[in-house]
Amino acid sequence: MTDRLYLEISVWSQVVSSIVFIGVLVYAWQRWLMPVFLAAQTRSNQQIAEAERHRSEAKAALDLLREEIHTAGHDAELIAQRAQRQAEHERQAAIAEANEAGQRVLEDANKELQRARAAAVLNLRAELVAQALRVAREDATQRVGAAVDARVIEGFIGSLEGSVHG
Repeated sequence: MTDRLYLEISVWSQVVSSIVFIGVLVYAWQRWLMPVFLAAQTRSNQQIAEAERHRSEAKAALDLLREEIHTAGHDAELIAQRAQRQAEHERQAAIAEANEAGQRVLEDANKELQRARAAAVLNLRAELVAQALRVAREDATQRVGAAVDARVIEGFIGSLEGSVHG
């Protein structure tokens, strides 16, 4: 019976020591390990939240940049259209100004021809024709060009011939 008692004491001592060991493990887990794991989990959750916040901010910044790129493209298109309209306006103004200058040159040439015809006498006709042609060529060369010069000369000669026959 003593053997049996020792055996029971041995078994119960192992059971008690196992219970004490498990209790110490639970106490150590609760006292030292659990706070470490909870702090690590909290830090990890904070890092994840911070990363998600950064990702959201980067995504918002990217969306803003895309919108700015779109706006800049639209602005560039509007500037190009405005520049094209301005260039067309300036081209039209230059053409109108050139037409007006050409018209003034033609009117001036016609007036000069009329004055020359009224003042011309038959004996000075050859001299006046040569001088009028020289003046008309210089004036027309400076103001208009070869095509208008030829028309002015033909008109002048035709008017002189008409005045001689008429």
